[in-house]
Amino acid sequence: MNYFLEVESPIGPLLLTCNDEGLTSLHMGGGNPPTGATRGHAILDKARRQLDEYFAGKRRDFDLPLAAEGTPFQRKVWKALCTIPFAATASYGEVARKVGQPQASRAVGGANNRNPIGIIVPCHRVIGADGSLTGYGGGIKRKQWLLEHERGAS
Repeated sequence: MNYFLEVESPIGPLLLTCNDEGLTSLHMGGGNPPTGATRGHAILDKARRQLDEYFAGKRRDFDLPLAAEGTPFQRKVWKALCTIPFAATASYGEVARKVGQPQASRAVGGANNRNPIGIIVPCHRVIGADGSLTGYGGGIKRKQWLLEHERGAS
């Protein structure tokens, strides 16, 4: 069974989805709930509380069950993203080295781009090797806002 919850945030509406195992997605800018999904679930309530705490500057790490679908490589990258400390950044090359594939920075970029659970799986913390803010599924303005928010809350 699939579930959804719409949440307001400082960066605009968010659409959260989950199944009985964990959070499956966080869509920035809102969106339409998945066909056949039911409103509300305990996992979504917990995610909303933790997001509220994050946006209030009171939470640095998320403690939620995650159930994103992806290839084994994508899931390995997403797990590595969760190790980037709050208010810190890492380059695609650094993440590639973390997953044991130092030549795979482009593949890391692709996996980062397909991360379905932004903010909670902090793909916004990945930047270009030169320190530039590179592409972000939620838009560069949201990426910049999230990074500045974390720096201000640290």
